[in-house]
This record gives sequence, C-alpha cells and structure tokens, in this order.
Amino acid sequence: MNFTKIFKYSCLFAVVCFFVSCSKDENVAPSNELDGLSPAMTLVNENHQIEVYTADGKFYTGYNRIYFQIRNADGSLINNATATWTPVMNMMNMKHSCPASAVTKKENAQSTYGGHIVFQMAGGDEEYWELTINYTINGNDYTAKSKIEVGAAPRRVVETFQASDGKNYVMAMVEPTAPRVAINDMKAVLYRMESMMNFIPVEDYKIKIDPRMPGMGNHTSPNNMDLTQGADGVYLGKLSLTMTGYWKINLQLENNDQDIIKGEPVTETNEGSSIYFELEF
Repeated sequence: MNFTKIFKYSCLFAVVCFFVSCSKDENVAPSNELDGLSPAMTLVNENHQIEVYTADGKFYTGYNRIYFQIRNADGSLINNATATWTPVMNMMNMKHSCPASAVTKKENAQSTYGGHIVFQMAGGDEEYWELTINYTINGNDYTAKSKIEVGAAPRRVVETFQASDGKNYVMAMVEPTAPRVAINDMKAVLYRMESMMNFIPVEDYKIKIDPRMPGMGNHTSPNNMDLTQGADGVYLGKLSLTMTGYWKINLQLENNDQDIIKGEPVTETNEGSSIYFELEF
C-alpha cells in the first residue's frame, strides 16, 4: 500500500472516530448536576444510599429547594426512579406535615431529583422533623427515612395563620434571596392546610405587599407590584428597595372574591400588618 492510500485511510479513520466520539458525548450526563449545591444529609436503606443537597447544606424554616441522588451499593447513580417525599414534625403530643412540592427531575439533569419543602417551624432534640422518601425503580418500591435538622431562618420568611374564612394557610417567601437596592423580583408560595398531613397550593389569590423601614420613619417605596399567581403556581410580583437596611414587608391576603381575609393596611395609626416578611441587607 503506497503512502497516498495510507494517508487516505488514516484520514477516514480519524473522521469516523470524531463522529463516534461526538455521538457518544451527546448521551453523556452534564459534567456536574450538583453545581451550586452542598451535601445536607444521607438516607440509607438495605438497597440504596440517598444523598440530599441544598444550597448551603442546611435546612431552615421557610422555603427550601432540596435535591437528592440515589446510588446503588456499587456507587452508580440511578436515573429512572419516580419518587415522593413526606416531611413530618414529631411533637410531644402530635405529628404534622408541611407544604411540599412534587418530586421531579432537576432541570437538565439525568440522575438528580428534587423540589421544595416549606418548614413552618424549627426542630430540636425532643421535637424534630423526619423526612421519608418513597421511590420506585423498575417496578420495585423502596423507602428511606431519617431525622433532619431544621434551623430557624435569620429573618421572618414564613407565615402560618388562620384567615377570616376559618381556614389555615402557610405563606413563604421564595425571592429575593439576595436583595439589592433596585426593583427586585419577588416570589412566594401559598398553601392551604386541608389536614395536619395535607397541604394544597392556593390558586388565583393575591398577596398584597407594602414594604416599610420601621427604623427610618416607617417610609415605604415606589413601584411595588402585588403578587399574583404565575404559570408554575408561584406568586410573582415586584419589590422596590430604595436603600440598604432592615425592611418589613407588610402583607395582606386577598381571595379570588377580592376580599382581604388576613392582614391589615399600614396607616397613620397602624404601623404594620399582622402578617409580614423581613429582609435585611
């Protein structure tokens, strides 16, 4: 075989290898599905190890984005599971759950699952939270359960209350998590308690906001926008913060009949609502 033929076949081999390599790369999982997350805890049963992650490796009162991966005994990741989860608060004389989303695959991930959980209260040694994850792989059902540590958020970011309609609600702030002097996107979730173990998302209400700075004459800010429900069920609005410091975001809950069922307006004789969130930056 002469040099020309050798060169031709070498080039053909290189081209084939290139396309095979590209084809394989298209099926490779993202380099790191856990970017920006830290390990929080591990649940273990006889078959699997479930590694749980949050933004900083901790759980707090309020809204928590939580993710997990399921590993076989050999350490390989499972990418074909379906799962549900149940958080339960074990108190001295009762048990209750809290609002929790469905468990879905993390966006652009193959083996990372997650959603959100809203803890209404912190846990301790005698009264504590447990997380149960039930999951199915290839038609086989499994469960794993573990105690989890839930600390108090540094500021008020969740409200649990009974409204004038006689029903109990849980409202939690989602954003902003990094507030700045600007008009910030504001997000919140709203749930109604159907029973001690069942919470359902509330649709088509309005969360009215009135941000104030109590330490600065209780002044407000312009260009705020009340929160209404978006396509994904989360309530969306705009929060105007005109300076750094402590802000109290006074809230009023309006039902779909446009009746205020919880919260009071800020007036000259009333400095704040009975329900509110807090920010300080």
